[in-house]
Amino acid sequence: MLAKIGVGVVSFAHGHVNAYCNQIVNFDDAQVVTCWDDNQERGKAAADKFGMAYSPHVEDVIHHPEIEAVIVTCETNRHAEMVVAAAEAGKNILCQKPMALTLADCDRMIEAVEKAGVKFMMAHQMRHDPANLKMKEIIQSGTLGRIGLLRRRHCIPALFNQDFVTGPSKWHIDPEKNMGMFMDDASHATDFIHWMLGRPVSVMAEIDNVLTDVAPDDSGIAIYRFEEGTMSVLINTSVTLAGENTTEIYGDQGVVIQNYGDGPSTSLPRPDNAVAVKLYQRDQQGWEDLGIPIPDSHGERIANVPRPFIDCLKNDSNPLVTGMDGRLAVEMVLGAYQSAAEGKRVQFPLPS
Repeated sequence: MLAKIGVGVVSFAHGHVNAYCNQIVNFDDAQVVTCWDDNQERGKAAADKFGMAYSPHVEDVIHHPEIEAVIVTCETNRHAEMVVAAAEAGKNILCQKPMALTLADCDRMIEAVEKAGVKFMMAHQMRHDPANLKMKEIIQSGTLGRIGLLRRRHCIPALFNQDFVTGPSKWHIDPEKNMGMFMDDASHATDFIHWMLGRPVSVMAEIDNVLTDVAPDDSGIAIYRFEEGTMSVLINTSVTLAGENTTEIYGDQGVVIQNYGDGPSTSLPRPDNAVAVKLYQRDQQGWEDLGIPIPDSHGERIANVPRPFIDCLKNDSNPLVTGMDGRLAVEMVLGAYQSAAEGKRVQFPLPS
């Protein structure tokens, strides 16, 4: 391994990669070396900003001798192509969510990574949030007892943003490149839900355009069931003017509620006594503030993604979010789309 891990960037199409690069340029054990983007103006501007080279040929990044890892942040429908090429070149990979638009592409990616023996990590940022980590700890400790219901409200204002709809980010609403906003954004929540509760056995969903017609869909609700009967309700919309994205987890021995953890809620003024995570237990009186700081913006969570990736390369440890995790998050979204289209409950696993 090189003294500093060389990192290459495969496209700046997804804006989160800017946050990743902002972090890596300040690491003492990693550096960005070169990048590719089929939008040359965007690629050259990013190269200048982060002090790396730019190439108009993606092969120059994937096969660069000083690059040990690549960040794949192109349009979602191109993830499989780029990940397979990078794996075959022996590069470790950090891949933006969602992993792919089909389970077949997810399987291609997993097979290529396993065959090449390289590290592969999904950039599912909700696993890096201190509030979410605390809730995971509480569930695992048994404090809540048997879990009956988890509700995740995951909302963003993207489709009210003209730059998002008409600018360079408009590929997010192209059904060929990204399927729909439920795929784009609810994949955060599906990863979070299965991280908390495990693999679901079925889903019922409604997904549609309710307030706009600029994307394939703007709102969705999915109800997942788990083997022991636990339910999880996922509420997702891309047309919120303001919101307080929350997680509520109800058990027979306690309740934990998280608030103020995402873009809309952290971009607006909060009450002075706002609490990020609070716990109620059967044998206690009242709510307990768990003392988790509220982030200034959801960008803090995004910025936390690259450090664990670099660490898993340095320490030869398992990635925090694996390819199988990424595949399951996609499967849960695809199941919800199928349920909404067919108007009935869909069982997991889905056929590949």
